[in-house]
Amino acid sequence: MIPILRSADAQALRARVMSRSQLTNDEVTARVKEIIARVRAEGDAALLDYTRRFDRAELTRETLEVTPAEMDAALAQADPAWVAAMREAARRITAFHEKQKQNTWIDFQPGMALGQKITPLRRVGVYVPGGTAAYPSSVLMNILPAKVAGVEEIVMVTPPGPDGGVSYPLSLAAARIAGVDRVFKVGGAQAIAALAFGTETIPQVDKITGPGNIYVAVAKREAFGHVGIDMVAGPSEVLVVADGDANPAWVAADLLSQAEHDPLAAAILVTDSAELAERVDAELRRQTDRLPRREVVEKSLSAYGTAVVCPDLAACAEMVNAIAPEHCELYVREPYALLPRIRNAGAIFLGAWSPEPLGDYLAGPNHVLPTSGTARFFSPLNVDDFVKKSSIICATEAELRAVKDQVMLLARSEGLDAHANAVGIRFGEV
Repeated sequence: MIPILRSADAQALRARVMSRSQLTNDEVTARVKEIIARVRAEGDAALLDYTRRFDRAELTRETLEVTPAEMDAALAQADPAWVAAMREAARRITAFHEKQKQNTWIDFQPGMALGQKITPLRRVGVYVPGGTAAYPSSVLMNILPAKVAGVEEIVMVTPPGPDGGVSYPLSLAAARIAGVDRVFKVGGAQAIAALAFGTETIPQVDKITGPGNIYVAVAKREAFGHVGIDMVAGPSEVLVVADGDANPAWVAADLLSQAEHDPLAAAILVTDSAELAERVDAELRRQTDRLPRREVVEKSLSAYGTAVVCPDLAACAEMVNAIAPEHCELYVREPYALLPRIRNAGAIFLGAWSPEPLGDYLAGPNHVLPTSGTARFFSPLNVDDFVKKSSIICATEAELRAVKDQVMLLARSEGLDAHANAVGIRFGEV
């Protein structure tokens, strides 16, 4: 069902995994730029027109925003067991992200005080997809770190259904659990444009987070610089490192947990055991036949599913670092021994009892992760994404006098005489 490669063939695998991005689609980019320009020029009128055309929903400025009563109703109508599970997830996510918080600090030294001021962003926007791509768990993952960071106002946008309500009410219930401040019924590139530039009804935000389709991803890329963004997310991927002792049925199940996301999802096994690779392949065939999303899984595995056999676990770790996967499972006898070798991965799951879905829902760390090799330089969504850091510098006259000659020398060496004068004038040297 999946090709079994040797590590020497890995370069081709890496190229195939990296090629899944759709952000180079010139036609989509041109369409997104047109939508953004129109929203900037026409505001709510453009939003309402696009909502009518794309979502088949008739809204007005007065009905664009979700009311508190609508959010309460969505929560009341949800399955109580689901609500309880979401509240437990929210508790764990909040507790994890609380440990990431940093405080303002000032180090008072003789003649100089240096420090860093931590300031939460004033307003952030969270995009939440509708339809088959709606995942209420992602609502928690985007809103709760912002709440922990101390963001003053969190604005959520999500597509409406033809009836004028939110297309996926459980996302609205999740937003209520997470403590969102305002929700607007708008989706697509037009929603990103509204958050980035503001309209008569939707306020401009400082940063936009959240997943979406190619139009949303391209719109976030185009908005970057006017506002901050979390990342431009691509299709999901999981890489399982497994040794000969791993249970092939469990490994196959973990691979399938990502393959069912999307035909572009990548499920990769890296192992030091050729026998395990063969047994996992057989399990993939058996388990896929029983899955409701079988068609999606088969497309994903046929395009991007792969097993790579390496000479040893050290080589397996190098394969991980080359691919830089979104999710990496170390399903080996001694995962903590292999962990120091892993440099590039969004989230790392250690041992047989830490399957990737645990991180998706309830463990606590964020499941908004870098994809398509960007774990080489990006981190999971975290509290730092919702704060700014300002440097603090305070010198005494004596300290400035002690270093003034060096400051002026460095300034003049760069041709910046006014910089030097701003120091020298304080000592009668200008």
